[in-house]
Amino acid sequence: MDHRVLNETLHDLILAVPGMDKWPEVDELFVDADQVVRLDWQLPGIGCEAVGGAATDALPAMAALACLQVSIILVDDMLDGEPDGAHHRLGIGRTANLALALQAAASLLVDQCPVPAERRAAAVQALNRMALATAAGQELDVRNLTGEENYWRVVRAKSTPFYGAGLEVGALLGGASRDAADALYHVGVLFGEAIQIYDDLEDAFQSPANSDWFQGRNNLLILYGLTADYEEKEQFLRYRAQADDPEALRRAQEILISSGGVGYCAFQLLQRHKAAREELAGLGLPSAARIESLLETQLRPFLRFLRSIDESLPEQFLAPIR
Repeated sequence: MDHRVLNETLHDLILAVPGMDKWPEVDELFVDADQVVRLDWQLPGIGCEAVGGAATDALPAMAALACLQVSIILVDDMLDGEPDGAHHRLGIGRTANLALALQAAASLLVDQCPVPAERRAAAVQALNRMALATAAGQELDVRNLTGEENYWRVVRAKSTPFYGAGLEVGALLGGASRDAADALYHVGVLFGEAIQIYDDLEDAFQSPANSDWFQGRNNLLILYGLTADYEEKEQFLRYRAQADDPEALRRAQEILISSGGVGYCAFQLLQRHKAAREELAGLGLPSAARIESLLETQLRPFLRFLRSIDESLPEQFLAPIR
């Protein structure tokens, strides 16, 4: 489906949910017709096609996933105190109410999918499990737990259920068995972990410094700088404390490269891609190429990021997983 048509379809589905007219700002929170639809919103369609279903049957589920993600972002921005969060325009109360409304809208949207009722019910249950898991993950995140073990606890609780459920919902709507839907959920979890690692890399290299440098929230790359054993650690700790200074931030970022931090994150990300491909290969899906393409699409910006640091890095890290 053409991206403009897909955008308009999702936009219209969301705005047509009864009660959403209480928040005119909803119109601003979703992509314009000329923009490319977020890949993660398309997960139900991709999952549905992968198991032999029609992506058009999952259109309301894509709109539902968009609602849930925007809801998560609204809450996350409030918790993180993001300076460009919607709560600065709407106020905390209205933003919280809108986040709740979007979560409820998601269930109503999935029920519009033109598939048998039992498939819709299973898909709604999957989305509700995801919403609850994400809320539990947010609770872990606000505790500012330290250490790499807790980093992965938070990622698996907060970040990955969204991606797992996106593919699971699509598989269920497409008529997949419970075992196949569970397997695609796990592929989605691995995909989500890879996305989180790449997000951490991007956040750590933003300038001015991202809030991850100041709030004590777990970022895998910064966590490496804080906890790994390497020669320049004392310098990194000093520069990290001054990350609001552009020169100190630049030096801290350079140390994250020279100390092996970027390499460590690259290894972790690519291992998840390898595991996802191996699991996918064993499923025998009618259209597994849809998910293989999804993985490739996510990998490309990461490889560009590595190349911006050192032209040889992409090949260096890809070789062991081929």
